[in-house]
Amino acid sequence: MFERSSGILLHPTSLPGKYGIGTLGKEAFAFVDFLKKSNQKLWQIFPLGPTGYGDSPYQSFSTFAGNPYLIDFDLLIEENLLSQSDLEGISFGENPESVDYGAIYNQKYPLLRKAYENYKNTKENKEREELKYLFEEFKDHNQSWLNDFTMYISLKNHFNGLPWNEWPEDIKSRQHDAMGKYYEIVKEEIEYQKFTQFLFFKQWNAVKKYANENGIKIIGDIPIFVAADSSDAWANPEIFLFDEERKPVKVAGVPPDYFSATGQLWGNPLYNWDKLKETGYRWWIDRVKANLSTCDIIRIDHFRGFDEYWAVPYGDKTAENGTWCPGPRMDLFNAIKNELGELPIIAEDLGTMTQGVIDLRDATGFPGMKILGFAFDSSEENEYLPHTYDKNCVVYTGTHDNDTIVGWFEKAKPEDRKFALEYLNSRDENNIHWDAIRGAWSSVASIALAPVQDFLGLGSEARINTPGIAAGNWQWRLKDRLSDDLAEKIAHFTKLYSR
Repeated sequence: MFERSSGILLHPTSLPGKYGIGTLGKEAFAFVDFLKKSNQKLWQIFPLGPTGYGDSPYQSFSTFAGNPYLIDFDLLIEENLLSQSDLEGISFGENPESVDYGAIYNQKYPLLRKAYENYKNTKENKEREELKYLFEEFKDHNQSWLNDFTMYISLKNHFNGLPWNEWPEDIKSRQHDAMGKYYEIVKEEIEYQKFTQFLFFKQWNAVKKYANENGIKIIGDIPIFVAADSSDAWANPEIFLFDEERKPVKVAGVPPDYFSATGQLWGNPLYNWDKLKETGYRWWIDRVKANLSTCDIIRIDHFRGFDEYWAVPYGDKTAENGTWCPGPRMDLFNAIKNELGELPIIAEDLGTMTQGVIDLRDATGFPGMKILGFAFDSSEENEYLPHTYDKNCVVYTGTHDNDTIVGWFEKAKPEDRKFALEYLNSRDENNIHWDAIRGAWSSVASIALAPVQDFLGLGSEARINTPGIAAGNWQWRLKDRLSDDLAEKIAHFTKLYSR
């Protein structure tokens, strides 16, 4: 069980800064300073992988790689990989409170390539020698995933962005001769991509080290499934339910329910759990190990999929015709624990809970999640109300998939608003966000977390993701650094409730 503590949910892309998107430079370090002033012990983020169409961190090109968008240019200038003049006159987007991913894509990658060219063309000196040593060390330590990912992303660029299942047959199926032939074609691009990954992890590891030195742990995030168009699926087809042509046999989703008459068709490839079991779950062990090297605690998304998962025939337009299939259950987690020891994992156990999922969560010992934004349905008591919690759980005012507390309150039914105000002993509905934070912080849950938007009392305009909406997500950013007054107020709540 985790110690009693609290923290803030904020993805690095939402940090303020002058380059169109939050990065791993001084603003990331300043946020750690803010957490420390606020007496927080936890910083929760989304997955850190490179994002593609839709910009979702939950649909990444790799479960192991880092997102180049987060690389900070000022740090590259300090290392003489870029100069200030390289950045003059470049627009990374017009709105400081919103990420323009089109502008970031068009402007960031050419500058990262320039940094790589400058690295290559710099004459030997002490600074370059040290960087070269660190780069070679990085490549050596990470070759188990780095070689596949950088070849995949280089080939993707070579084929004008096509997904791997639309590449020529010989390289789609990774035939030996084709791998050698295409490596020669894209080998310079591969080295550039490796250098970009090196820069990302160099900067991220510095942020994490600073956070840890200041008593703050990072909570990372693992989506249970990987994207269909990812290096994971291309490089490891045997661990997925693919046919001989490497097309999915069935794909992931969830069945029809109260919210959707046709269910949700996610489209991710499903695991071949029998094959994974034969390997001792090697890929999953490596995945968890890699994530625990970049974070201190992991939240696993869609935990119920380890008990049973909804398998939809490939090609179906909705999720209606799926079937429930058994997952690996404790067999997987025993294998991971046997190699890595006790696992600092939070189980995302939201949605319809069966006894099987409850039993699996309890058998692992992982805390589940409680969402205050789900609690105030006045028509019935539910397990999200704080008085129903046990200690081994994590309470959130909301997650990336929810509206902000203020946004929820403004749209809620009058009877639900009345219930929330009464339950939280709220004297002023303008302070509903602070009353919700008090409700979370005062609960018995071992961990309490809130998105930074709730601390700021922001409405639906600050929502970062609306599930089921394809465009306009993951864009919200802080305009300015958070104030000392806010830190003081958070610290007061945290001390009051012994977190």
